[in-house]
Amino acid sequence: MWGFESPLGHMEQTGKLLIVAGLVLIFTGILFWASGKLPEGYRPGSLPLDIKIVRENFSFYIPLGTSLLLSLLATLVFALFNR
Repeated sequence: MWGFESPLGHMEQTGKLLIVAGLVLIFTGILFWASGKLPEGYRPGSLPLDIKIVRENFSFYIPLGTSLLLSLLATLVFALFNR
């Protein structure tokens, strides 16, 4: 009527955002919990292409394999939600 938006529209969007953020946190927690139960070679951080160099006073780590796997999973999830 006066050119103002209803604050309820923003509340609805904020509610949806909070629900999605909560689901992401729950899913992440389940992944962390489940990854501790996986065999050593299948845990994130010890996948093929993960580079780990440990010396006496130096450690260097590049999680390339884990990053590729997470990128692939995120791409699949977003492709399913965009349909």
